[in-house]
Parts: sequence; structure tokens; C-alpha cells
Amino acid sequence: MQVISTVREPLITGGKTIKDVTEDICKQVEGAPSKSWIAAFGLSFLLLAVGGAFLGDLFWTGIGRWGLNKTVNWAWDITNFVWWVGIGHAGTLISAVLLLFRQKWRTSINRAAEAMTIFAVFCAGSFILMHVGRTWLAYWCLPLPNTYGSLWVNFNSPLVWDVFAISTYLSVSLVFWFIGLIPDLATIRDRATGAVSRFIYGMLSLGWDGSTKSWMHYEAVSLVLAGLSTPLVLSVHTIVSMDFATSVIPGWHTTIFPPYFVAGAIFSGFAMVLTLMLVVRKVYKLEDYVTMEHIEMMNIIIIVTGSIVGIAYTTEFFIAWYSQVPYEQYAFLNRMTGPYWWAYWAMMTCNVISPQLFWFKKIRTSLMMTFVLSIVVNIGMWFERFVIIVTSLHRDYLPSSWVMFSPTLWDIMCYAFSFGLFFTFFFLFAKYFPVINMAEVKAVWKDSNPKVYKARRTISNDWIPENERVEEVVH
Repeated sequence: MQVISTVREPLITGGKTIKDVTEDICKQVEGAPSKSWIAAFGLSFLLLAVGGAFLGDLFWTGIGRWGLNKTVNWAWDITNFVWWVGIGHAGTLISAVLLLFRQKWRTSINRAAEAMTIFAVFCAGSFILMHVGRTWLAYWCLPLPNTYGSLWVNFNSPLVWDVFAISTYLSVSLVFWFIGLIPDLATIRDRATGAVSRFIYGMLSLGWDGSTKSWMHYEAVSLVLAGLSTPLVLSVHTIVSMDFATSVIPGWHTTIFPPYFVAGAIFSGFAMVLTLMLVVRKVYKLEDYVTMEHIEMMNIIIIVTGSIVGIAYTTEFFIAWYSQVPYEQYAFLNRMTGPYWWAYWAMMTCNVISPQLFWFKKIRTSLMMTFVLSIVVNIGMWFERFVIIVTSLHRDYLPSSWVMFSPTLWDIMCYAFSFGLFFTFFFLFAKYFPVINMAEVKAVWKDSNPKVYKARRTISNDWIPENERVEEVVH
């Protein structure tokens, strides 16, 4: 019996050459800002400015501006913090873990995912600074000797672990992102026509010369950073989950939180990568580089992680029933049928039901459905954090302390500020840095165009641009 193997779709379509890859990606950086970019950036900056005004008032007046009360002392602030940290997970996963596993489909999306990680962690950190109230004393979170006496942080507190985990995560992610940019920045430096551009990109490219030795060092550093980053994928959101799991509050005190939070973080992170890349793909006309193969692979990961999250939701109810602790059972029953039932069912619909639509290939390969469902998933993941935090707090052990939480305008505008911050950074990145990793895309070009590669190599080496020949040979 003859077995016919199916071959994956190429990761670069349109019969592109090495020179085409350079031209298509560099033109977004080298050209003048388009009207659509100016409008989008202006809207983001306006949101940042208006939200910043409310944030300034919050710092001046105090977090009493929020809708917090004596019972619900965590709400939108920690909900948004955990949500943004979760979104930042996909960048490290795509860049580090998939690099170690030699997954070539990561090449067109890793650069934007890495940038998304850094900006999302910035947004998450802003909510920590808001939450502490006296932001100017935030350095007390660090184990620094001070002039007021032996004031040291409590190393038994998972809130302190957050500071170390997230700062380490941000540092490694930032270095990983910048190292990956160096070869592409050198290409833009060599193509720059203006003295200012040549100087700035020349400084940022750190004297990259494209030699074989440089590429060897580049590959070695990338693998080392990938090895350092991979444990962070598990550790960061595991530590964030321990903010809840180490407490004694019903609904929080559960050992399933670490793997459950990690799966949810990857779930929401990939959804945000899809949302951003589908827009960038359309606006910058990069359909030949962010292909349906990339989109389908990310949708498959969303199916897997969404299913894990659904199993975790079910397991929580089983554990509450099996424990026979009435307070634990009530906490979960109240989530499903209590005053915040609408938030719980919004979470279940968005996170458990909607991703299952990706089992159908027609939906999985539909750009519009993928875009809509990626947004739906992140809405659901925000509701998940809201449900975990607020519904576990608003019903205390004493019925006399039961209370409802309602967000104020300051809650909403601080959240809007984080969106303004995120998209302002992302639009600046998309304009002044190559949004796709040219060097790594060229590394998979030969596999995507084997016939073109063989034919042109037999004719001449002249078709390869001079400043890219070393790249092509090394890869």
C-alpha cells in the first residue's frame, strides 16, 4: 500500500527572494509614517494622556478613588495586573520554548510577540505601582538597606516573590528581544540614507558586521537566553498564582492554581499575538510572511490551552465538593449562581466554549473568525481574573460584611491608561523597528522556496544582495 504524506504549507509564500524579504520588511521602517499609523498612534497617545490625568489624580488623592471597600480590597487593580502579566507570556513561549524545540513557524511572529511581552509587563507593573498607594515608596519592595532602620521586605510573602519574578522576566525578555534585533538593525543601518538614521541604527546595531564569527556568537547567546527564559514561562505566572493560593480565603486556597494560571496565561497571550499580528499583517501587507500556517498553528495552541483551562474550571468544583468544606463549596456555588453569575458565565462562554470552534478547519483558517475569537478569548480571561478575585472576597465568613463591588470612573480610566501605554509603545515599535525578524525569516526561506533556491544558486550568486550574502550562506 502506498502512503502519501502531507506536506505543510510553506512559511513564506509568493515566491519571495532574499532581497524581497529585506525590501518588504524594511520599507515600513524607512518610509514616512502613513496617515493610518498617525491616526492610530494619536488615538493611543490621547488615551494614554487622558488616562494619565486620572492616574495623576489617583496618586495625589489616594486609591480611595477606586471602588474598593473593607471587604473587597482587591478588584480591578489586581485583575488588570494578572491579566497583563498573562498576556506577556506568549512572547517568551514563542521566542524561547519554540526556539529550543526548533519550531520554524515561530520566525515570522516572534519579534512582535517579544515586543508585546515587554509592553504588557510595563502595563502590569504600572498596576503594582498604583496598588501600593504610596508609589514614591515602591522601592521598599526591594531588599535595600535604608536610613530609617532595619526595614526589610518579608521574604515569606509571595507578593515579594512577584517583584523578583517579574523584574527578572522583564530583564531577560528585554535582552532577548534586543539581541534578536541586532542583525536587522544593522541591515537598516546599511540601507539608511539620512545621517541621523544611520547614526541611531548604527549605535543600536552595536557594530554588527555580519561575519561568520558574529553569527556564531549570535546563535550561542540566543540559545543561552532561550534556556534562561524557558523556566520563566512556568515560574512567573506560578508565582503570581501563589498570591492567591497561599491565602486561606475560600476559592483561592487551592493547589491547582499554578498550572491553571500558566495555561491561562499562554491561552490569553497567544490570543493577543493573533489580534496584533492579524492587524499588522493586513496594514503592512505581510500576508506572504504571516501565512495561514502561522495562524492555524497558533489557533491549535489556543484549542489546547483553552481545553486545559476548561478542565481546571471543572476540577475546582470537584475539589470543592470532595473537600466537604462548606465555605469552599459555597465560594464556587456563589461564583456560578450568585450576584456575579453574569461574569462567571461570560468567562465560561469566552474561555471554554468559543475556542472549541477552532476544531473546525474552516473557522480555524478564517481570518475574520480568528480575529473575533482572539478578542473574545482575552475578554473571557479578564473576566476569569475578575471572578477569581471579586467573587471570593465579596462574600466573607460573616454575612454582616457581605458587600458588592462597583468600579468607579478611576478604575475604568486606569485600565484605559494601560491600553494607551501598551498601544503607544507597540505603534512606535511597529514604525521604527522591523516588526518581523528578517534574519530568521531568511533562515527558513530555502525550505519555503526549494525550487527557486536551487535554480538561482546554479545560475549565480549575484542575485543575493551584497550585505546579506553572509547571512544566506551561514543559515
